[in-house]
Amino acid sequence: MARIAGARLLDDRLFDELLALDRGTPIVFHCHHGGRSQAAAEHFASLGFREVYNLAGGIDAWSQEVDPTVPRY
Repeated sequence: MARIAGARLLDDRLFDELLALDRGTPIVFHCHHGGRSQAAAEHFASLGFREVYNLAGGIDAWSQEVDPTVPRY
């Protein structure tokens, strides 16, 4: 329903692609409100990634604070 330009779904394929990256590569996770993406960020941090971020408030907050063209649901 809502999408941030350039964002990709964390499926098995992307998971493997991320694992192949240098551990200093910045990675930002987001979900609807930020809970599931926080778990993903913590997981990748535990795998040694040093530049891991979670979009606080998720795509819902993004829609309200950054890009109001992103639909809310």
